[in-house]
Amino acid sequence: MRRGFRLSRGKTSAGNLPGIHRETGVAADTRADGFVVFDHVQKSYDGETLVVKDLNLGIGKGEFLTMLGPSGSGKTTCLMMLAGFETATNGEITLDGRPINQVPPHKRGIGMVFQNYALFPHMTVGENLAFPLEVRGMAKSDREAKVKRALDMVQMYAFINRRPAQLSGGQQQRIALARALVFDPALVLMDEPLGALDKQLREHMQFEIKHLHDSLGITVVYVTHDQGEALTMSDRIAVFNDGRIQQLAPPSDLYERPENAFVAGFIGENNKLHGKIEEISDGRALVRLPTGELIDATPVNVHRKGQSTLVSIRPERVEFKPELLPPGAHAIDAEVLEFIYMGDLFRTRLRVAGSDDFVIKSRNTQGQRMLQPGEKIRIGWAPADARALDPVN
Repeated sequence: MRRGFRLSRGKTSAGNLPGIHRETGVAADTRADGFVVFDHVQKSYDGETLVVKDLNLGIGKGEFLTMLGPSGSGKTTCLMMLAGFETATNGEITLDGRPINQVPPHKRGIGMVFQNYALFPHMTVGENLAFPLEVRGMAKSDREAKVKRALDMVQMYAFINRRPAQLSGGQQQRIALARALVFDPALVLMDEPLGALDKQLREHMQFEIKHLHDSLGITVVYVTHDQGEALTMSDRIAVFNDGRIQQLAPPSDLYERPENAFVAGFIGENNKLHGKIEEISDGRALVRLPTGELIDATPVNVHRKGQSTLVSIRPERVEFKPELLPPGAHAIDAEVLEFIYMGDLFRTRLRVAGSDDFVIKSRNTQGQRMLQPGEKIRIGWAPADARALDPVN
């Protein structure tokens, strides 16, 4: 059971954070707000090419914010600038209202968890945790109490006298997490901390980290390229690409209401149909596909007839049973190419409007029909579940 140390998790939702647009979760002007603030921050390594381009971002106190994106998108560089291991080329970073561009890393009071754990191999677990306290001049009796408390948090006190080489990968990660928390930092940064763990342990650690965040009320900035990890753990997610934030929103908004084609394609599995806008009226777009069919979608960033669009539809939102097709939605012909049994789900790949990569997912419920390769069916979806976006250039 989660203990609610903070007054309310709702305080970190996009709708209540200062400077965050209530509907889209996209940052408005957060430079004057936030516990952590990036104000017009840029980073270049060669003096010409910007790997971070004019970043404006406010992170609320007690928030769990994830920076998510592919390799080279700028997310890790932003984390390293916040930690003090990289210097911003332009702009200012502030922590709790204090500019920190010129503050060395060890004086920022930030906890850090790395993917490779970064534990001292010649020290015991207890010594690893005591080290940052000793550096801060804390008395031995106080150090011992804080070390015990931190190890109890991650259920690792029994291993206090072991060395890192005597621990499993998951145990080392718990120790690295405890060391980041031992001096009670107000901000903890995590750089791909679970990347070296196997799938089952990684998923378990996601919940452990989230439970610790909930109970302690600390601010966490987390970097990952794993979309599922970001959706599971975060209050908000900043999706990075090409040195910019493409969308900033709570996980449900990001998944259900992507604001551009990159976000729609990067977050979760997604069907994409290219077409042209035939008509837009009453918050509904009529899209003509290359094969001539008409489909309905919600217009997001398309505005006029004849405009090219990419229609995004999640596989679990597509229906193939006639009685379940949404009223008023256009149905479209499809041919079953492949049926895969996944236990709790059926995954069916279809040929739709000339594309062989259209997927639907259906729950394995009692009486659910297994579709057969070669079978011809009609599929459809609610217009609200299909989003007409500007295509990626």
